[in-house]
Amino acid sequence: MTRINGQLVDIPGRRIYPAEILFSNGRISAVREIKQAADHFILPGFVDAHVHIESSMLVPSEFARLAVLQGTVATVSDPHEIANVLGADGVRFMIENGRKVPLKFHFGAPSCVPATSFETSGATIDANGIDQLLSLPDIYYLAEMMNYPGVLTDDEEVYQKIAHAHAHKKPVDGHAPGLMGPELQKYIEAGISTDHECFSYAEGLEKLERGMKVIIREGSAAKNFEALIDLLPEHYGNMMFCSDDKHPDDLVKGHINQLCARAVAKGMDVFKVLQAACLNPIAHYNMDVGQLREGDAADFILIDDLVDFKVLQTFINGECVAKNNRSLIGTVPFSTPNNFECDPRRPEDFFVSADSSNIRVIEALDGELITNEIQASIPVHKGGLSSDIQKDILKVAVVNRYKNTEPAVGFIKNFGLKKGAIASSVAHDSHNIIAVGTTDEALCEAVNLIIQNKGGISCVSDAGHQCLALPVAGIMSDKGGLEVAKAYEELDSMAKSLGSQLRAPFMTLSFMALLVIPDLKLSDKGLFSGRSFSFVDLFAD
Repeated sequence: MTRINGQLVDIPGRRIYPAEILFSNGRISAVREIKQAADHFILPGFVDAHVHIESSMLVPSEFARLAVLQGTVATVSDPHEIANVLGADGVRFMIENGRKVPLKFHFGAPSCVPATSFETSGATIDANGIDQLLSLPDIYYLAEMMNYPGVLTDDEEVYQKIAHAHAHKKPVDGHAPGLMGPELQKYIEAGISTDHECFSYAEGLEKLERGMKVIIREGSAAKNFEALIDLLPEHYGNMMFCSDDKHPDDLVKGHINQLCARAVAKGMDVFKVLQAACLNPIAHYNMDVGQLREGDAADFILIDDLVDFKVLQTFINGECVAKNNRSLIGTVPFSTPNNFECDPRRPEDFFVSADSSNIRVIEALDGELITNEIQASIPVHKGGLSSDIQKDILKVAVVNRYKNTEPAVGFIKNFGLKKGAIASSVAHDSHNIIAVGTTDEALCEAVNLIIQNKGGISCVSDAGHQCLALPVAGIMSDKGGLEVAKAYEELDSMAKSLGSQLRAPFMTLSFMALLVIPDLKLSDKGLFSGRSFSFVDLFAD
């Protein structure tokens, strides 16, 4: 029998009192109020209510080693990144690797593989495949239904997937950025219960009032905390926190604990904040995670105070997995499955004939996944369109990683590069190669570094180049979390030294091929409007 004492934070009872917790064999046998206890606070562990583990560029076992340092004991994890590369086999890889460590991964069945028919992915999971995945005990929900146009147009395959989730009595996650009014009502009536894509207070409020649960997202690229957090005091019973996509260097700095600290700093009731951070996901997803009650799994954390939420210790199933900022989870062996079949490129592959100088341009927005469509006139050089560094309008290209086809080339604003190029095979959701550069030569070099390593992120400058190899499905590293975080920080710094003012240039880049987020994006098949949900011509004339 193990005993831990401290100031217990009783979230449902809205009280804090000195208590002793007794636990053995991974479960809590007693929670006793005592007269005196240590000064630290005891509370349930944090839960990330929506995360793509793959976006950390770490396999689940390595993600766990970093996450427990921040008091995270469980995640609601959508493995659609690896599923778009490897299909159901990729989902099984994530489950099997996650089982090797104590952190409680609750995986979903990816609903949109591929996300759309307007891009090339490495795999397809149809409604029958979804049914098979949902039958697994390790699959807890149908992951985000990104094909909201399919819901609104009564697509039979989409509705079959939703019906399978309901038949298995598992919730359906939503993904409907900007959707409001009658269309939102139809989306909800299809049986979709959450949304993590809200980017305005009005949108979040309407979704809550119509019965959805709103998940406040604060990731490495998409940051919606400030827009939505004022909804929490009144609607805390139907809100959660998530990171969605978080790069390893950010995970080293903090996770859901950071959002708690920011909310409390705004004067919000700590019990309401902690209900969203710790308890609401457990109830909604029927998670096997303890809540500091007798008979529960011994999942809890010790923190210094209820202001900064600095984590002293993390316990999962009664095992201390982190202490004094040191992870006690060991490394585990794993394989490196992949799907990468394309040949090196040449600079002339990125040439765009100047049919006109007036073009559609993707306007990237720092801290947002949404983009705008703008129009601009750019220079013509030797019969082709060139990047306009002065106007910060640069070439962007998507290269099919699964077979040899011509690259799709467009133009993008706000990446800020004055020279060189950056590239990545982390490119949601099909994970082809995406690159932004100032010249065709730099673009080509950055892309070829990715091809040579069968996955990675790269940066090219006049002084040289760097590449972080990602041999696991072309989107995750085979190295440890701290090593990957350091390598990523170096690449991030290098990209910013080339002129980028974006907070997370590689994370922002990774979403420029995500067609289900409006408006203008680029797939391996061409320029795409997320509003009309169709291809559009580069030339605006």
